[in-house]
Amino acid sequence: MSDPQQPFTHIPGAADSPVLLHVPHGSRRIPHHLREGIALDDAALERELDHITDAHTAELAAAAAKLAPAAPWRFVNNLSRLVVDPERFPDGREEMLAVGMGAVYTRTTHREPLRPPEDDPTPLLEAYFHPYATAMTEAVEARIAAAGRAVIIDVHSYPTEHLPYELHGTGSRPPVCLGTDPFHTPPELLAAAETAFGDRFGHDGIGHDTPFAGTYVPLRHYGSDRRVTALMIEIRRDTYMTEPGGPAGPGLDTLTEALAELVGSVTRR
Repeated sequence: MSDPQQPFTHIPGAADSPVLLHVPHGSRRIPHHLREGIALDDAALERELDHITDAHTAELAAAAAKLAPAAPWRFVNNLSRLVVDPERFPDGREEMLAVGMGAVYTRTTHREPLRPPEDDPTPLLEAYFHPYATAMTEAVEARIAAAGRAVIIDVHSYPTEHLPYELHGTGSRPPVCLGTDPFHTPPELLAAAETAFGDRFGHDGIGHDTPFAGTYVPLRHYGSDRRVTALMIEIRRDTYMTEPGGPAGPGLDTLTEALAELVGSVTRR
């Protein structure tokens, strides 16, 4: 079971499953001692959390894990990405630094001040970012040890209308966006996702790398270890919830079925 009081939780699945469902942006939780470092008042912070949180993605991953023929493992971030964003590069390689949204955000989704830009991000990186990265790396290596490979399925959502922080927000916004990496996303993994989600949303409802591109792989394996494959699933929020930050609707069940089918397909390979 996930413990929301811990920064992240690694939830077991089938012993020999290679699949790791990664849910990095589904939480709204900001520890009390970190709240004072955020410049927004309470109402503005709630609005920002509505926009920035991939609502209901942890529930989606949990439901798909139950439905899949062999349960995948799950790695769930229990803190808001406003604490740290574990999927950013922690250095100058991160393009989102251009809008104040590197590993530690200094700007909001609407490019308003979130933290003073002169604040030293090192304490947050050391307390939260690096331990998360280490634990995720260990989770991937455990799947390799058990199954000979690791398949990371990164579970995200995105708003129907683009937000000012998006660097590539003018592109198409399909119901489901599949984010890929040229090294870590083999054709068979992409095809399995196209089938699972395309059967439910129509194949013209599936996009590739728009409006968001890429997928998460631990830096230790990134670009060097082909035993690690990865795919990002980005779901447009109007397909399953009331925006922004509202309740889930019946579309969540459809997504659960699609994600469970994808897990089953890549587990059997």
